[in-house]
Amino acid sequence: GSLGLDLETAVATTLIDTRPQKISTTSIGPLIINGTATGALLIGRSSSGLKGLIILPRLIDADYTGQIVIVAHTPFPPTHIPARSKVAQLIPVPHLAAAIPVTLERTRGSAGFGSTGAATMLTLAMGQRPSVTVTLQHGSERRSLMALLDTRA
Repeated sequence: GSLGLDLETAVATTLIDTRPQKISTTSIGPLIINGTATGALLIGRSSSGLKGLIILPRLIDADYTGQIVIVAHTPFPPTHIPARSKVAQLIPVPHLAAAIPVTLERTRGSAGFGSTGAATMLTLAMGQRPSVTVTLQHGSERRSLMALLDTRA
């Protein structure tokens, strides 16, 4: 199935210049999946770019409780976006940093577009690289292998 959860615009909006603009959606956080609040990456749908609409990607935290807002701009103003248009989607993201100790506990709530605390520094031992076990299947034949996740870039 589809990885993305479509978002609908709440109101009709016309982008009259090339500056980014907030567009309200009909969705309110938190995103609940299987009874658990989940963070998500907000990105444009593949059709948005063909319509001359650029959706700025952003992270929606699992503890965000306000209206989810799309930030978009166009290089070809004016561009009209009708109400209930599906121009963006949410990609649920697992909370991979949940085990990292938090120095300052603050809930996101409905305050979007800002930081909730001090910077967190993540490190990885140089002799170790992120990897995942991948299983390939063709017909009844299956092979499992360990794959590196980094590009050394």
